[in-house]
Amino acid sequence: MIRRWLASCLALMLFWPSAAAAETLEGLYNRALKASQSGDFVQALPLWDLVLDQAPNDAAALSNRGNVRLGLGDLQGAIADQTRSIELAPEEADPHLNRGTAEEALKDWSAAAADYLWILERNPDDASALYNLGNVRGSTGDWSQALELYSRAADVQPGFAMARSSAALAAWQEEDLSGAEVELRKLIRRYPLFADARAALSGLLWQRGASGEAESHWAAAAGLDPRYRQRDWLLEVRRWPPQPTRQLMAFLALEDG
Repeated sequence: MIRRWLASCLALMLFWPSAAAAETLEGLYNRALKASQSGDFVQALPLWDLVLDQAPNDAAALSNRGNVRLGLGDLQGAIADQTRSIELAPEEADPHLNRGTAEEALKDWSAAAADYLWILERNPDDASALYNLGNVRGSTGDWSQALELYSRAADVQPGFAMARSSAALAAWQEEDLSGAEVELRKLIRRYPLFADARAALSGLLWQRGASGEAESHWAAAAGLDPRYRQRDWLLEVRRWPPQPTRQLMAFLALEDG
């Protein structure tokens, strides 16, 4: 009996480490994913490191860690993780989309465009790739193509409010003020708390001489998101076209004066 009990204990001891290791990996993965989704990148990064210590060829974990590195400003590290994820899962679209975002942050427009085009060759209706490629085209000064891409993204995904707002801004840049105004007003009716559309309409109305209504929309936009006062943020992060940016800054300069 004693020998049988010892044998049973030994069997349990031999089995337990592998089961515990599996539970630990799953727990780490879930905690890392939760931290990433909540935007706590400082906490998420070492958790993804631990996950990848145990599962170095997990393509999804590499892509997730790449996104965290991007959020922490480690652009080269983000690209390295996404590239390795692509090597391990060559048919997955997400690592290409994520790598393109990091390449955009480096202003490597050709590399970013190549990643987005890779996705669109396989799925022409990928709204995120269409939208991001629109940002790339706008950043290189091709606002006509940017307008087409933003519009396609909005057609594919009608609830994609930022794509519709970006299309209106690109139309404004292309001198279609009437079309831009109509679309921005539609967006505000549907999404009254959408700061981007309200800030854009403020600048457009001021350009058209309707300063009173411009001030009304701006009061709402400024309360929703104060970043719209920042020229560099508009151009470099939000990716507004130059003409709408100039007009909104001119309106704000007059208002502040």
